[in-house]
Amino acid sequence: MSARERRPMRRRKALWWGSLVAVLAVAAGAAVAVSTSDSGSGSRESAAGAPSAQLTAATTHAAPTTQAAASPRPAAAPQPGGPLSPQQIAGQHIIYSYPGLTPPPELFDRIRAGEVAGVIFFAENVANEQQLAGVSAQLQQAAMQSPEHLPLLLMTDQEGGQVRRLPGGPEASAKQIGQSPEVGTAASQAGAQAAAAMHAAGANANLAPVLGVYRQPGDFLDQYGRSFGSDPQLVGEAGSRFIAAQQRDGVAAAAKHFPGLGAAPASANTDEVPVTIDTPAATIRSVDEAPYRQAIAQGVDMVMPSWAVYPALDPARPAGLSPTIVRGELRDRLGYRGVTVTDALEAGALQTFGDYGNRAVLATQAGMDLLLCSARSVAQGDQAAAGLSQAIASGQIDQADLAASTARILELRASLR
Repeated sequence: MSARERRPMRRRKALWWGSLVAVLAVAAGAAVAVSTSDSGSGSRESAAGAPSAQLTAATTHAAPTTQAAASPRPAAAPQPGGPLSPQQIAGQHIIYSYPGLTPPPELFDRIRAGEVAGVIFFAENVANEQQLAGVSAQLQQAAMQSPEHLPLLLMTDQEGGQVRRLPGGPEASAKQIGQSPEVGTAASQAGAQAAAAMHAAGANANLAPVLGVYRQPGDFLDQYGRSFGSDPQLVGEAGSRFIAAQQRDGVAAAAKHFPGLGAAPASANTDEVPVTIDTPAATIRSVDEAPYRQAIAQGVDMVMPSWAVYPALDPARPAGLSPTIVRGELRDRLGYRGVTVTDALEAGALQTFGDYGNRAVLATQAGMDLLLCSARSVAQGDQAAAGLSQAIASGQIDQADLAASTARILELRASLR
């Protein structure tokens, strides 16, 4: 039985959790009647303090705080079968990271407490596939001791070519795939190779493929071979075949970076600086978003918006913080119903949007599901979770939206192994 065939059975379990989350979200007012000042009963403290009640792009332009390792409160003891606390609900949206080869004890504590959705791996976490497979097994064992009893999302970037965090394929870059005589076949092979590398390391979610339609040779995506090509139809076909092969082998795929970084010049790296892509809305929709239509039709599990600003769509906020783009373009115009995942919360493009907790709240309000804390620091994930938990407690997050978002995440986790 294929992983795809197993998914309906696992989704029944996820749907049960979705119903539970909906009830918890509606009841959140009662659950969080415990004041956020009652830190003795379990509210994690952010190093930067609680976010402001006015969380708008115009009012949160403080420089990011130094993300030093605070001394957060011990993780709450898991209570299988009991109601999820606001901390646990917030944790279902956080992807953690850690430094070095060995996850620290506090990460395992968070996982057992039901306060972690997943973990992202980088090259510094990998000695070889056997070592990482052992770490993955330990993380998943901890997840089975948590209240939700669902697999963690263990993810990385295994795009192919220069961007591979794990040993193994695909060796071919997206550019090489797009230039091959049989693009569809080459993309399918690459997707299968990515899935094989993920399975060997015990991972189950790949932040790939990139669906950017590059404009000029040597621009931001093309210089590293990360774009399949300059033809939206070709990019859509290659991306969809990569996605289908990978997900058929039981590894979740993420199409990125919506609505596209294809028009970004060579120096426009959102990891380092704010980036503005001044492309007309008509071009964004006819060129950059076209491959996403194909990916959505293919059933892609996740979509990652970019941190670039697109003035034609929203002049004030990066895509991943923009309700206009996440809800309006991706969900309403393109009809996407799957999980959204942010790019790195520590990105330089977000330097004017406050600390990690504030960014987490803004992203969630925009419609993002998973929050990627990839600074190789458990404290970073704690701070994002604390900010989100406090926002839930103070009513800054729409409860129906939160319930739907949490249910999407739990459904995805239940569909994987």
